[in-house]
Amino acid sequence: MSVDPTAIIHPSSIVEEGATIGPDCKVGPFCLVGPDVVLGRAVELLSHVVVTGNTTIGDATRIWPTASVGHQPQDLKFRGEKTRLEIGARCMIREGVSINPGTEGGTGITRIGDNCLFMLGSHVGHDSNVGNNVILANHASIAGHVTVGDDAIFGALSGAHQFVQIGKGAIIGALSAVVNDVIPYGMAVPQKTELGGLNLVGLKRRGADKASINALRIAFGEIFEGNGTLKDRAANAKTTYAGNQLVEDVADFLLSESSRSFLLPKSDV
Repeated sequence: MSVDPTAIIHPSSIVEEGATIGPDCKVGPFCLVGPDVVLGRAVELLSHVVVTGNTTIGDATRIWPTASVGHQPQDLKFRGEKTRLEIGARCMIREGVSINPGTEGGTGITRIGDNCLFMLGSHVGHDSNVGNNVILANHASIAGHVTVGDDAIFGALSGAHQFVQIGKGAIIGALSAVVNDVIPYGMAVPQKTELGGLNLVGLKRRGADKASINALRIAFGEIFEGNGTLKDRAANAKTTYAGNQLVEDVADFLLSESSRSFLLPKSDV
């Protein structure tokens, strides 16, 4: 074990024999550092972090609690072969992130560039090659053998299928399932959510009377179909159904200012 004298290791943490801890590193409480791990200068493991396998972490990278870095790949063909994980400098690896090393059936190495941000619960699979300045938002996942170019961004809950290539500067929208290559600077957009109607079950559970609900159903059709602007139709509904609190709530909401516009029902046109 090689621990630089400037490194600070909390007494509750375990650094296994053979590990290399660089200058100015901080290993917080209840961490585990495996025997083949190399931490560069000023790497910080905040607490409850496990780094294992043949893993190298670049200078000034920070890893937050419950992250799992370098554990056995999630590949049923893996048989314990010696493979590698390399993480660059100044990355931020947040809570619950998992990053796996390579496999013998792949390139044998997972590489991550510099200045990357992996938000809560995100995942990088085995044999992937991730460039510099890449961002994975909460629970985004990269499967095995994926290549991600510099400056790419993954929205929350998005995912890339095995062997997909994501070009540099591309953005993957939240909830996207990417199964084909994405060109550099391209934008992958999931199917947009549409307004599916009224929450009639919820209204009944809250004790809304039948007459008010029926009026709301009629007003709903009048508001989202017909002539004039949406706000014109909302204003007309508020006048027509004055005294019906349900309709007034909907109309007032649509007449208010919105920086994101309003969710609309699917058009039949």
